[in-house]
Amino acid sequence: MDSDATQILNRTAEFPEFGDSTPEWEADARIRISEAVKRFTQPLTELLERDANEGDTRLLVTDFLSEALSYNKYVELTTEYRTKGESVDYGITLDGDLFAFIEVKPCGTDLDARNLRQAKLHAGAEGVSWVVLTNGRVWQVHHVGDGEDGTGIVVDVDLLGETPLTARVDALFPLAREAVSHGRLENLRAWRAALAPEPLAEVLRSDPVASAIRAELRRRTDHLGHLGDLDEVVHALTTGVIGRRLQQEG
Repeated sequence: MDSDATQILNRTAEFPEFGDSTPEWEADARIRISEAVKRFTQPLTELLERDANEGDTRLLVTDFLSEALSYNKYVELTTEYRTKGESVDYGITLDGDLFAFIEVKPCGTDLDARNLRQAKLHAGAEGVSWVVLTNGRVWQVHHVGDGEDGTGIVVDVDLLGETPLTARVDALFPLAREAVSHGRLENLRAWRAALAPEPLAEVLRSDPVASAIRAELRRRTDHLGHLGDLDEVVHALTTGVIGRRLQQEG
């Protein structure tokens, strides 16, 4: 086993699903993605050097979806997926259900909100919650909900980025077929949503966090505590810290 694969195995130990062990399927998927990212570096670089068109970019995207992310290109990937008279580049079907749309742009195109707009409209019309936007190099996964009220961008990774290979693999892993089937992409979406100001404010006001803050304040002040001091902490957080921050966000 090469050093990169060993690093991926060591990396997975930081994210146990059951006890202190990483599921075999996850370790295998991470190693597969790692090897694919390395293998696709040269053809992707060549596409960029000749400023390949969208059709050529789609060929690479199809291979990457199959070889790196483990989607069956004959069963689970539908090219030119028809949506009420129009089409999107790909539809991904898992266990018989339409899971996501994929919008592919030429490899030299920068991804932005304009690229997402049409696919998002199609997703809303078809009841699809996920849109993958890619130019072969950058892969973004957007949770669009019903087309309007989604969480937003959940995955954003540059296959040729300067970040360590393990970081790129970790960012891309939730999009792998196995990870989606095991709920990892949805878990990541929930995490992203929980970092928004209002849900994060609820966490700060929760008893475990407020109690931890009270304990730290007691330590810093040598105060032994008094009746109602936890309520004082929650009140101070609500009015003095959280309230001001949410007002600024608004």
